[in-house]
Amino acid sequence: MPATKRWHRPFAASCDDVMAHMDILEGLHKSSQRDYLARVLAGNKADFATLAKKFDVEYWDADRNTGYGGYRYDGRWRPVARRLAALYGLKSGHRILDVGCGKGFLLYEFMQVVPGVEVHGIDISAYALAHAKEEVAASLEMANATALPYADHTFDLVVSLNTLHNLYLDALYTALHEIERVGKEHKYIVMDSYRNEQEKVNLLYWQLTCECFFTPSEWEFIFRQAGYTGDYGFIYFE
Repeated sequence: MPATKRWHRPFAASCDDVMAHMDILEGLHKSSQRDYLARVLAGNKADFATLAKKFDVEYWDADRNTGYGGYRYDGRWRPVARRLAALYGLKSGHRILDVGCGKGFLLYEFMQVVPGVEVHGIDISAYALAHAKEEVAASLEMANATALPYADHTFDLVVSLNTLHNLYLDALYTALHEIERVGKEHKYIVMDSYRNEQEKVNLLYWQLTCECFFTPSEWEFIFRQAGYTGDYGFIYFE
């Protein structure tokens, strides 16, 4: 179905009663130091963003100004997996999908926290998938969030962390529908957001790949309009 039709699907009246706001990534996000002004002054930020949006080596494993500056496994995702597993009652045999899985670090942690879970991940980055953690590499594939290659209601938990805000609005609606389609009861997504002008400026200084910039209430409006019924969190650049 074309994206222009999919995102106009009527909103379910029960959506407000289902969605819950939970900032599970807050501790992990705050553990990283960021010099917002330095990124802007380091060179042409438009050039940095152009390189980052290729989601190739420059984004993952090159200079900090074009991305992570080296995205390597260090165990930082273990507490996140543990919290999500407890929150959603994950157990052996459950299926988990990570939309925008990168190198698969979170999925690896799910396997450690809940032995016997079945993990799957998709990403648009050929580089990330080629350099994925060996233990989960076979469970990852290249695909777009707007066309998830899975049957309806396949997964017990669908997560998408710091990914969907990289889509333009029409594609964002389609991706939210896709997450609803392949998920069962539990979904959890995280978006960049801002609550005041300082956080907005910091976000604009720091971001490289975002296409959507919204306040929490605006994000929640979008979720309702898209019929998204899962849980959600936000990242703030304080």
